[in-house]
Amino acid sequence: MKDVRLAVVGLGGMGTSHAKQIAAGDIPRCRLTAVCDVRPAALAGFADSVRRFDDSRSLIRSGEADAVLIATPHYDHTTIGMDALKRGMHVLVEKPISVHKADAERLVAAHRGKRQVFAAMFNQRTLSHYRKVKDLLDRKELGELVRIQWTVTNWFRTEYYYRMGDWRATWGGEGGGVLLNQCPHQLDMMQWFFGMPSRVRAFCAIGKRHKIEVEDEVTAYLEYPNGATGVFITSTGEAPGTNRLEIAGDMGKLVVENNRLTFTRNEAPASRFLKKAKEGFARPPVWNIDIPVKPSGGQHAAIIRNFVEAILDGAPLIAEAREGIRSVELGNAMLFSSFLDKAVTLPLDARAFERLLKKKIRESKFVKKTLRKVARQNMDKSFN
Repeated sequence: MKDVRLAVVGLGGMGTSHAKQIAAGDIPRCRLTAVCDVRPAALAGFADSVRRFDDSRSLIRSGEADAVLIATPHYDHTTIGMDALKRGMHVLVEKPISVHKADAERLVAAHRGKRQVFAAMFNQRTLSHYRKVKDLLDRKELGELVRIQWTVTNWFRTEYYYRMGDWRATWGGEGGGVLLNQCPHQLDMMQWFFGMPSRVRAFCAIGKRHKIEVEDEVTAYLEYPNGATGVFITSTGEAPGTNRLEIAGDMGKLVVENNRLTFTRNEAPASRFLKKAKEGFARPPVWNIDIPVKPSGGQHAAIIRNFVEAILDGAPLIAEAREGIRSVELGNAMLFSSFLDKAVTLPLDARAFERLLKKKIRESKFVKKTLRKVARQNMDKSFN
């Protein structure tokens, strides 16, 4: 295989952006050969060489593509992904890989092995400052982790945004709100950086800032097996909002904010200093370090390029889809804790959460008001 014939299923904002980027030749050794959407209007605007489908099953069985990029509403990630994997195709799935842990497990179980590339669109893993954080943590530069705090409240969304599609911000269409749509990126990096917590207590506000039936504001407390604690705060109703990650360890503190990475490094481990110091108010001397990070290129293009390189060259994936179970589980645990009004332990009982979510869908009386006509949106404004 000299190049990858790639199809895009789901031509909403992100799917169309991906498809046009591939069609423009921005991804080396990759050709857009097919697109699929249930809306005829979404299929317009592509070259005659690109085949159009209104059904994913037909596309997957057409022989027109070696790989598929799935950018549909969330519940379809599981069913379309399983179908494509079982037919032997390589798959790149948008975040979240599934709505809930039980579906994520079903999807991952359909993967046939190493020769079949299965990746997830966790594009923020490509950002230079986060890659540097990962490197520092892997090298134990902070020593034993003590505390994590991530406030990411700059995912601001308007009422217009939620009315752009009938699937948005509903239990039956999306399966959740900010934890399922915007924050899979941060939840993925939480598990990528720190592993999974052992206990979660969360408070999820339902429709606090918007006329929606799902969560638009979350505050969660996390406990980790080594005794470290974490706080995760997010919202789609706060402006101007904040995106600040603070990581405290025995050897100092890392802060990521405004695309800058700073490291306040203790000259001696805090745990040792506090036991040996001969003064009541002494503190470890520190080094204040501004860590330079290179500007990052296009995040989504980087993931697609890596996907193609994995297929053609056997390159290691930036984000394996099977790792996507963890971010789904973390978001599910926060919702489950809030619904039950108590702390939950991890691993999460996937079937119990699935039953609760189905009950939410079954008992929903929410009437969604959807815009009849949606103006063209600038997707660049959706990233933070």
